[in-house]
Amino acid sequence: IPDMLRRSEAAIRAAGVSVDAIAGYMDFPVSTMLPILCRRFGTRTTSLESLLKCEHKYWSRVVQREVVPAHVPNFTAFDPFDDAALETIGEAGLGFPFFVKPVKSSGSRLGFRIDGPEDFDNAILRLRAEIGLIAEPFDHILEHAALPPEVARVSGQYCMAEEIIGGHQCTVEGYVFDGEVVPYGIVDSIRYPKVLSFHHYRYPSDLPEGVQARMRDLTGRIMRHVGYDNAAFNIEFFWDEPRDHIWLLEVNTRISQSHCDLFEKVDGVSHQQVTIDLALGRRPDMPYREGAYPVAAKFFHRAFFHDATVARVPMAQDIAGVEAAFPGTVIGVQVRAGMRLSDLPEQDSYSYALAYIWMGAQSHDALLADYEAVLARLPFEFADIQE
Repeated sequence: IPDMLRRSEAAIRAAGVSVDAIAGYMDFPVSTMLPILCRRFGTRTTSLESLLKCEHKYWSRVVQREVVPAHVPNFTAFDPFDDAALETIGEAGLGFPFFVKPVKSSGSRLGFRIDGPEDFDNAILRLRAEIGLIAEPFDHILEHAALPPEVARVSGQYCMAEEIIGGHQCTVEGYVFDGEVVPYGIVDSIRYPKVLSFHHYRYPSDLPEGVQARMRDLTGRIMRHVGYDNAAFNIEFFWDEPRDHIWLLEVNTRISQSHCDLFEKVDGVSHQQVTIDLALGRRPDMPYREGAYPVAAKFFHRAFFHDATVARVPMAQDIAGVEAAFPGTVIGVQVRAGMRLSDLPEQDSYSYALAYIWMGAQSHDALLADYEAVLARLPFEFADIQE
């Protein structure tokens, strides 16, 4: 992180022009470097402390509980290198099942559902082996912030244990401009049956309008409370339909890059527009429902099995033919022939993403039917690994 900050600052100064804005849309470390760079160059974004009240998952839960306690699950922080960690979790009132994740992560990486001691032991082995990849750089970022004592003791190597929550998952995309919180779109997150992996993101949301209105209200209360300002964000919620209860999952301090094409297809412009306008100090100017499609989605074509070698992937002509047959479709293959699935970076703990497929359609049913037709024309083959 220190090297990346030095190189970023040097590149900006070497440009030899006035610095009107510094913008980013990727997750860590870009999201957390941004306020440090903006502070050095005097450009607009939210403060590092307000950003960390969202990105540091323990600090985030603490401040969320201060303003919307009924919508925050029971939680505690624990050190995965402490052999008594399971006892610490139990003392906080959390019994099986519960969910564990690092205090800083991305894309569900190193997140595990824990149904018993064996699951916990297996998760601890993975966490101890891999958490340093993000914990060490995150700790460098924390050194730049003024942290309350309760948070300062929870370093980047710590994890969270949380009560299991669930339901219909969605993401509220929004921004804050001069203290005004503006949610401008809600995207549904649809998972594969009985697993944590995402099947597709769909825009606009199909949730009841009353539920969406309550989520927008919660969004405003949370972002005002943390002091977040002049920057984009998104908040992930669950709607527990049988109980008609809304749970807050997490706050992300950026737009979702996965949603850019969805907003362009439905509203007419990628919500990168929001990021650029805010960085320049302007009130965002997003169109509404001016795109070519009433509904759009990003699909995740996945493999759900043990590690394997990729034997065959779609060729360029295969992809071009599919994209021509289904106008507006964009296919991003994530693997190459000969590689091991386990070499894919930033995967969740349960599957491997083979391809991302963005599509638009006239209805939800048409969208799903077109996706299945696309998959039938994209050949992937695998071979067992020979040790």
